[in-house]
Amino acid sequence: MPPKYQMVADTLRREIQAGQYDETMRLPTEQALCAQFQVSRQTVRQALSRLTDEGLIQRRQGSGSHLTKRDRGRRRTVAVITTYISDYIFPSILREIETVLSANHCSLTLYATQNLVSNERKILTMLLNEQVPDGFLVEGIKTGLPNPNLDLYQEIMARNIPLVFLHGCYRELPACPVVLDDNYRGGRLLVEYLYHKGHRAIMGLFKNDDIQGLQRYSGYLEGLRDLGLPLEQQHVYWYNTETRRDLLEKDAAWEPVLKALDGCTAAVCYNDEVASRLIHVLLQAGRRVPQDVAVVSFDNSAYSQLAPVPITSLSHGSYHVGQMAAQLLVDQFYGKKPESLVAPWELVKRQSS
Repeated sequence: MPPKYQMVADTLRREIQAGQYDETMRLPTEQALCAQFQVSRQTVRQALSRLTDEGLIQRRQGSGSHLTKRDRGRRRTVAVITTYISDYIFPSILREIETVLSANHCSLTLYATQNLVSNERKILTMLLNEQVPDGFLVEGIKTGLPNPNLDLYQEIMARNIPLVFLHGCYRELPACPVVLDDNYRGGRLLVEYLYHKGHRAIMGLFKNDDIQGLQRYSGYLEGLRDLGLPLEQQHVYWYNTETRRDLLEKDAAWEPVLKALDGCTAAVCYNDEVASRLIHVLLQAGRRVPQDVAVVSFDNSAYSQLAPVPITSLSHGSYHVGQMAAQLLVDQFYGKKPESLVAPWELVKRQSS
C-alpha cells in the first residue's frame, strides 16, 4: 500500500490532467483537501510538495496552490504503439492514454503491431522517416525474447525524442522509462492466497514470450518454494503469441493444459482471458469450479466478471497503467526527468476460488 500522501497526490494529478480545475486554475484549500481525503494537513502538504516538484502547481503564500500555466500554443503529436487495439484490456488502457494526452494538448496516432516483430519495424521505420512524432508511447512486443528492432529505438533515443514503454521494456534499453505491473509480487500473492485457502498442489499457466509472463511465473515459483510446496515443472504449462489463438478458439488445444493440471486443486493463470477459457473447459469436462479446481488470475478485466464462474483476479485498484504511462510521457515534454513506475496489485475475490 503506497503512503497516504502519494495516494492524495495521484488523485489530484489525475484530476488536474482531466481539466477539473481549469476554470479556477486553483486547487482547493489545504483544509478542504484534508476533509476530502480524511488525512492530516501534513499529509496534504507532502502531496502538494510532490505536485510542485513535478511542475503541476505553484504554491503561493496566502493564496493557495495554483495550477502551472503550460504552453498550449503548439499541439504535440504522440505515436501510441500497442500490440493490439480492440482485444482484451487494451480499449480501457487506450482510453486512459487518450484522456491524459488530450488534457495536455496532445494528439495521438494509434498503431498495432499484432505482437509481430516485422510490424513493429515497419511502423517505427515509417514514423522515423516520414511522420516523426513529438513522443512515443510503446508496448513492446515479445519482451521476453531478443528483439531485432533495438536499432530503431536507439535512434529515437539518439534524437532525444521522449519515449515511454508500457507493460514491459527491452532489457537492452535500461535507460528507457517504463510503467510495469508488479508482476513478481502478483505471482507470489496469488500462490499465498491459494495456500491459505488450503491448496497444496497449484498449477501455473503462463505466457513465455513477454516479460510479464516470465515475471509472474517467477513470483509463482518462489511463492511455492517459500511456502514449502512442491516445485513440479510438469504442473506448469507455457503458451506464446502464436499458440494463444488456439487456446482461445479450440477446446482440443486444452488437452495438454488439463494434463498439466492433473493432480492439482488450483491454477494460477497468466490473465483473465485464459482463465475464463480454462473455466469453460473445466466445466465442459464435468469439473466444478472452485470445488474441484480453484482458478485465479491477473488484470481484473471484464472477463473476470463475465466468465462462466466469476474469477478471483488481481486489480490495480486506483492505479491505471495507461494513465501513468501517458503522464510519464507528458512530464518529459515539460522537462521533468522520467522515472520508471510500478503499479501494485490488490486481490478482488470472486466465486472461482
